[in-house]
Amino acid sequence: MSYYTKHVFFCTNQRDLGAECCHSAGSSDLQAYAKARVTQLKLSGGSGKVRINRAGCLNRCDEGPVLVVYPEAVWYRVFDKADVEEIIQSHILGNTPVDRLRLAD
Repeated sequence: MSYYTKHVFFCTNQRDLGAECCHSAGSSDLQAYAKARVTQLKLSGGSGKVRINRAGCLNRCDEGPVLVVYPEAVWYRVFDKADVEEIIQSHILGNTPVDRLRLAD
């Protein structure tokens, strides 16, 4: 069993000289939103809780912003806070991945 019920990694990598990256597509703001929402919903903490993390490059820059939810290893492309909220409600709380936002493995 995983330490966290869900462990979410947002790529927040920032590349030099304006190169395409998740950060320039808004991933840092979306990660901050997710972390605040999970805290607001009292889902964050240690063992048996949800963890929202920043990650370095996840090598999917052209698909960004991207995040991955473990332990299921479901990859998502998100466009705005509404997409992040849908993932929180459906996948994090309901254990049902959001197919319309999923990336191919």
